[in-house]
Amino acid sequence: MEKKSNIILIGMPGAGKSTVGVVLAKRKGSRFLDSDLLIQEKYDALLHELIEEHGVEGFWKIEEEVNASILARRTVIATGGSVIYGPAAMAHFREIGRIVYLKLSCDTIRDRLGDLNERGVTMRDGQTLEDLYRERVPLYEKYADIILDCEKRSIREIVSELCQV
Repeated sequence: MEKKSNIILIGMPGAGKSTVGVVLAKRKGSRFLDSDLLIQEKYDALLHELIEEHGVEGFWKIEEEVNASILARRTVIATGGSVIYGPAAMAHFREIGRIVYLKLSCDTIRDRLGDLNERGVTMRDGQTLEDLYRERVPLYEKYADIILDCEKRSIREIVSELCQV
């Protein structure tokens, strides 16, 4: 497997990881993999159903196990927003690719998101989107090889910049 031949997209839910990932893979002639869909396929359940059944921490264990087992080459991988809670998965991703954090403001994320529970966003009881944002941003920044500010930028602009990665 070519070391670092993959691009792994991380960021908050609603940051555009899947959308950017599909377009980027097309432009680069790479494969595209959405790790949330991989989890749903493996467990034959929707993300929010897995969260309800296993709890937030239980879901993170499932997510970490699935992500840490991904074997890919020349692939753009869009991850779930909570992937950064799985150190084994993040260490694996660092080994197989470059990790790109698609950074957006909390206000932009709020504007883009619909029902957080339906989207399968892992939040603890009483936690607000702002709390989640403040908790996750340092982790995204810690794991990212590249931090890409996506604020007020089109998909085309973001993909063009990522094609240089």
